[in-house]
Amino acid sequence: MSGWVWDCNGKSLDLSQPCVMGILNITPDSFSDGGFFMSAENAIQQALRMVAEGAAIIDVGGESTRPGAEPVSTQQELDRVIPVVEALSKELEVPISIDTSKPQVMSAAVQAGAGLINDVCALRAPGALEAAAQSGVPVCLMHMRGEPRTMQQAPQYTDLLVEVREFLRQRIDACVGAGIEINRIIVDPGFGFGKTPLHNLRLIKNLSEFEPLSCPILVGVSLKSSIGALLDRPVDQRLAGSLILTAMALERGARIIRAHDVAPTVDAVRMMRAFSDA
Repeated sequence: MSGWVWDCNGKSLDLSQPCVMGILNITPDSFSDGGFFMSAENAIQQALRMVAEGAAIIDVGGESTRPGAEPVSTQQELDRVIPVVEALSKELEVPISIDTSKPQVMSAAVQAGAGLINDVCALRAPGALEAAAQSGVPVCLMHMRGEPRTMQQAPQYTDLLVEVREFLRQRIDACVGAGIEINRIIVDPGFGFGKTPLHNLRLIKNLSEFEPLSCPILVGVSLKSSIGALLDRPVDQRLAGSLILTAMALERGARIIRAHDVAPTVDAVRMMRAFSDA
């Protein structure tokens, strides 16, 4: 992937080496940091802190996608994220990603300075594919079985790896058909989104199965409930489990690690890079 430096609305994202995406939730109900960064001032300070710790991109979201989460209106989401995106686009040298499934939020965020669209619904909402194509910025397509309110109600697969990979392939084809170049697409297998802990472990173990899609792979395992279930740990004690899965994902080809705890995750990325170069 040498030379994979992407233009994200005028700011560069270098994917020639694995990098870290810092999570910035502008929500009252996200599972790990709900309510911490509802004020624009707190959100901006957190973003600056994550960049100083080594984040290559900041992912701003205004609607929780935790299991059981209730949807918010388009206007609520706009009110939460657009002032933050506007401020960060002026403050930061790194790109800003907008974590949303709503086409109106995608368009407004890109106009405000966002340089990547990260959609847990893989641009399936009416108008989302068109909005993303018109924006001209890269996109991240995630696999999710069901929707946040229902996705963890006994998720089942006949063949997990095949079903997730083929879903992502179909969404890539839809994007290319809409005018989004394949070298502007990132894929995310959707850890914790309609999967059991065993499903999540199998996805990590077999992450290289997604390389034939010819897109960089994003992995988001940070502090998730599967780690809590496997280790019997509350949210604030899941960092070690997150870093172990991060290392395993990097070894199997992950290019972007989405994380709450940026500094230790950057250290894990650097250590894995040193290990692979030894």
